[in-house]
Amino acid sequence: MKKVILLNKKEGETPLEALEHFRNKNREYKNLPMTYAGRLDPMASGLLLILAGEECKKKEKYLKLSKEYEFEVLFGFATDTYDILGKVQYSHILKNVGMKELEKKIKLNLKYFSGKFMQKYPAYSSKTVRGRPMFAYARRGEEVEIPERQVTVSKLEFLKLRSISNKKLWQNIERRVGKVKGDFRQKEILKIWRKELQGKDVGYLIASFKIKCSSGTYVRRIANSLGEKAGISTLAYSIKRKKIGKFTIVE
Repeated sequence: MKKVILLNKKEGETPLEALEHFRNKNREYKNLPMTYAGRLDPMASGLLLILAGEECKKKEKYLKLSKEYEFEVLFGFATDTYDILGKVQYSHILKNVGMKELEKKIKLNLKYFSGKFMQKYPAYSSKTVRGRPMFAYARRGEEVEIPERQVTVSKLEFLKLRSISNKKLWQNIERRVGKVKGDFRQKEILKIWRKELQGKDVGYLIASFKIKCSSGTYVRRIANSLGEKAGISTLAYSIKRKKIGKFTIVE
């Protein structure tokens, strides 16, 4: 049996669901202690490290490893989770902003996300404050001081811009949010997205990036912060983790 297992977590799964799916398919691990080293949000996919047996005791070592992701940013919307699995808080159509102008804005603001800098945790995260995860406060609408930590981005590369129709965007969000199980406010979230998108004849822009960063860096927070710097509502449209330390995703 392997001590370190590389899983390709599917979009819509929680890390625990991915771990249990593996355990159910590989019964030799049934009674063995197992844990995942590093979370992935439900809407994120890609490499998930699973530790088995005695290797679980070395979890902290694996948690410190650097990460590499490919991610997309949707322009024109901001949600309370900074990804599509959240309630839309701000939305606007990018009037008179073409691809070339937006690309210029993106490249101009990438400098703010290079090297070491302080990053606030997303309100919807598992970071514990006063003994409770932050998402518990956010779900109940309770005010809590948001902590921050120093992160390091050694590389952030803009790849390309693409457009997507209003209809296609709605179909994509409805399908992808529908993959998520459990209580993540899916019905309420899709109701808001439906109201925002259906019946409109407009298009939106999506930018793709590659990033190499330290452990603990929230990519969806970077997606949101990039929009704040550019003066445009943004969110993480998709996130895929490709590498953890020396470990590479198995497609």
